[in-house]
Amino acid sequence: MSCSRVFAATTARERHKSRTSRMPHPLSQIVAAAIAGALIIAAAGCSPGPSPTPTPTPAFTDEADAFAAAEKVYRAYNDALNEVDPADPETFAPLYALSSGNFEAADRENFSVMHAEGHEISGSARIVSFTGISATPAFDEVVATACLDVSDVRIADRDGASLVSETRPDIYPLNLTFLASAGKVTIDSASKTEDNSCM
Repeated sequence: MSCSRVFAATTARERHKSRTSRMPHPLSQIVAAAIAGALIIAAAGCSPGPSPTPTPTPAFTDEADAFAAAEKVYRAYNDALNEVDPADPETFAPLYALSSGNFEAADRENFSVMHAEGHEISGSARIVSFTGISATPAFDEVVATACLDVSDVRIADRDGASLVSETRPDIYPLNLTFLASAGKVTIDSASKTEDNSCM
């Protein structure tokens, strides 16, 4: 659900044991380090004082804004996902623009496989719910949960045979992690959970 067409890759790989489904694990929080250059003072007898530590600019003003931005990105990602045509790699680009880290890497690998093997996708995934869980100052990482309804989605191979596992649930509960950097929010990881709140 990532996931690559998270549900798409998952169901396809459940049928093909040789390819395991790729669900990116949440990444460790990104730590930024700033190195201040020393101030050189030419005047004799003068020693430079300590360089001030720059204060990070918060990505958002508060937690509510961070949650709203993350939800907007996730909904945009799902809309783009529903427009994906494995036969046309240009339709993958909007997804990559909204993702980062292992999540983006898994998407690129899974869609490459689907394109090469001639998979076909029909139907649309629907976001049932999105709930912000945590976003601590400076709000550069947001954790949320979502329920994704994939009951309408079908994946077939080039011969038209279904690649959807008979045991695929209609709704996937997901843990999502978003990163905010330079005014841009991306989905950085997604993983299925055992939470039954989506049922």
